[in-house]
Amino acid sequence: MHTHVPFHVSHPSHLRQFTLALVGALLLGTFSAAPARAHHAFAAEFDANQPVELHGTVTRVKWVNPHSWLYLDVSGDDGAVTEWAVEFGGPYALLQKGLRKTDFPIGATVSVNGFLAKSGAPVVNASKVLLPDGRDFYTAAEDSPGAGE
Repeated sequence: MHTHVPFHVSHPSHLRQFTLALVGALLLGTFSAAPARAHHAFAAEFDANQPVELHGTVTRVKWVNPHSWLYLDVSGDDGAVTEWAVEFGGPYALLQKGLRKTDFPIGATVSVNGFLAKSGAPVVNASKVLLPDGRDFYTAAEDSPGAGE
């Protein structure tokens, strides 16, 4: 009885080519999956039951993927200043909404509505931002509260 083998390597050079192709495919799969693992869902880090409104001074901006970040110095009721990190979507998503990095000059005062981090750290996922010139932008992620409104 002859058994049909669907794949057979008959020559050592074919085995080497197959091994290189397999290793290449595994490496490609490993490295291309890394950005997907870095991204998270809203509910994994932020609390939809903890809305917050911040008014602060822009100290720095990171216009990067997968999330852009705005850092604000916010004065509390006691006068103490806390640096808050405000998470937005990626640069392309913000550009589609009409926002650019240049809309956040260092020293400008902005207002942000969003949701607090579950960790209790001074981190917010932004749902709306009001710029000094009066323009406001809805910036919520697709999976955050009110995104379908």
